[in-house]
Amino acid sequence: MLRFGLLGCDAAIARVADAAARRGDALVAGYDVGPPWSPAHPIPRLDSWEPLLDPRAADVVLVGSDGWNDRRAEAVRTLVQAGRTLVLSQPLELSMLWAYELDMIRRDTGAVLVPCLPDRLHPLVSRLRATIEAAEAGVGDLGPVESIHVERRLADRSKASVMSWFCRDVDVVRALVGDPERLSTLAATGADSAWPSLAVGLTSTPGLPARWQVAPGHAAELSIRLQSARGSVVVVAPDDDAEPWTWNDQPATAFDRGLATLGALDEAMGRSTTARDDDAMPPAGWNDAARAIELAETVPRSLARGRAIDLHREEYTDLGTFRGTMASLGCGLIMVALVVVIVATLAAGVAREFGWAAVGGIVDAWPTIVLAALGLFLALQVIPLLIGGSDERPSPPGGGPRT
Repeated sequence: MLRFGLLGCDAAIARVADAAARRGDALVAGYDVGPPWSPAHPIPRLDSWEPLLDPRAADVVLVGSDGWNDRRAEAVRTLVQAGRTLVLSQPLELSMLWAYELDMIRRDTGAVLVPCLPDRLHPLVSRLRATIEAAEAGVGDLGPVESIHVERRLADRSKASVMSWFCRDVDVVRALVGDPERLSTLAATGADSAWPSLAVGLTSTPGLPARWQVAPGHAAELSIRLQSARGSVVVVAPDDDAEPWTWNDQPATAFDRGLATLGALDEAMGRSTTARDDDAMPPAGWNDAARAIELAETVPRSLARGRAIDLHREEYTDLGTFRGTMASLGCGLIMVALVVVIVATLAAGVAREFGWAAVGGIVDAWPTIVLAALGLFLALQVIPLLIGGSDERPSPPGGGPRT
């Protein structure tokens, strides 16, 4: 039995907490917990989030997005630094830097971060992926897949809602066709009118184009269509767990997103006793969630520029950050040195002209000052060797071979 603490709440976290209560786990503490929390599961309320730092208070902390603010962002960062196990709603913050910062801290502290991205674990998503692979191998009834169309129907098509759902849906797209190499957008002109009709094109490594689009609807619902010359396959995924997913209008077995997330948590903690099928999708890791946030952060830039944006798969490590900082600092030192040479030469000439011996002596020392600064900069380059810096790379998104 696991003991769960809550830091905030939202619909996804409420599902996970409800599933935990149904399978016999304990909900032991909560901070800043409001609707949509179910009154059927009473939970002791905390006056602050700091008690959740203690592993004796709770085994796992569930982090919700409703009411998200800088204080809760700092709380999550501190919990990761403490090496805690967290289940995090997706997305919490649409900041690529914040997401990758957590990823680097996670690798240093050994914290377990499980994002709420259960849709990729549905058997129909695995079946879609198998259909694509069969088409690529030249077998199967569908024939070569020409494109994949993903439609997200929403009642609320504001920017915040659209970007939030894109962060979740793009993880399914990545699980199906791999990590995109290029992102493009198509929408109505104008800041407010762009989001209700937003369409995002994603081009992956194999060249299979994917298109994600917003459409009006009474309730949140996802539709995935594989299109080929011979026909199409359509999977419809309602957001309501009470409604079944369908494959070409044929209902599938029930799928509980809360239990699926708990299964991913058990696997991440090494507690799972159920073997995963060879053709089943691997659970999403925090690097997958961070990549989805990065893609979402790229959408407004593509809209503003009116063109496609090439995506570069950077590996965010402490050593990589150090190298980037040193490269920027080196360029800055070169620019400063050039300015010093010009200013010092002019000042030395003026000092000699007016007989300012003391000033001239100080100005004449500029080569030594510049040489000392450059020497200190070069000495900083050996820091990774002295502290044994690691260039560890995060695991490839979507399980590796598909990207």
